[in-house]
Amino acid sequence: MHISLTALRSLDLDAVWWLVSPQNPLKPAAGMAPFALRLQQARAVAAGHRRIHVSGIEARLGSRYTADTLANLRRRFPKSCFVWLMGGDNLVQIPRWQRWVEIFETVPVAVFARPGSSLRALAGIAARRFAHCRVPATAARRLAELAPPAWAFFHTRLDPRSATRIRAERNRRPPASLPAPLTERQPEVTAIAALQPRSRPAAPAPDLLQTILDTLADGKAEDAVAIDLAGKTTIADFMVIASGRSSRQVTALTEHLIEALAGHTRVSVEGKAQGDWVLIDAGDVIVHLFRPEIRAYYNLEKMWGSEFPGAEAAVQ
Repeated sequence: MHISLTALRSLDLDAVWWLVSPQNPLKPAAGMAPFALRLQQARAVAAGHRRIHVSGIEARLGSRYTADTLANLRRRFPKSCFVWLMGGDNLVQIPRWQRWVEIFETVPVAVFARPGSSLRALAGIAARRFAHCRVPATAARRLAELAPPAWAFFHTRLDPRSATRIRAERNRRPPASLPAPLTERQPEVTAIAALQPRSRPAAPAPDLLQTILDTLADGKAEDAVAIDLAGKTTIADFMVIASGRSSRQVTALTEHLIEALAGHTRVSVEGKAQGDWVLIDAGDVIVHLFRPEIRAYYNLEKMWGSEFPGAEAAVQ
């Protein structure tokens, strides 16, 4: 639901189709609910969202693999423009999929950040193979109309939930506590309310931004840039990008920032172990800390409409 609502806003889509798979070839059937029950559960979760459609078409087509499903959809709906939506964790493992290159060559692809996978996804085989076809997220509203291969990566607010985790939690509950038959409906409905487009707070974001900039300056970060995201995305209010001279300094800056933000906001950190590119999600402000050569390679400033270095609230 989180990815669907984000995709509808970010990609100017008419609708999102949920394809309930008869059986994912990369996952064991053990512990998986029957197809008919999963289809019913998905429809219950999507109820009330008129632009989200739940389909069991893969079972009717007899498709086991995404490449076959997409080819069939293109033939059945020749006047429709499709975009394949997936999480960053799937971008990491997509080379294991049957005819994965064909997927990128059949429809445009939109990838949404997932906890613990963004850095590996953007440095992985698929991202490197199609690096020349990547569209900046700020220019991706018409991704559906682009000729494939074309793909975009969205640094959305990170959501820790997953199908595997939900199934594990469900299986740990006492049977008597499970509402029948829609065991996952209530958690998902709660998530819907939490993921509606947010209003911009009047004061906390600037205060948080200044704390982050002051902390980076204290840690001798280089070329820090703060980008106002108003009108560009709903994932946060500001994005801060800064450099450390080495992996060791990037790690030190990360630890210094985590300590400074303790008690102010909940923080999610990704990439700290490597120290090449650390992503810190501080709620209203997202921080990217790079080694200089990694920063120059990805050039997020250009993607988000700023200049590098020194533009917009640079730390002296």
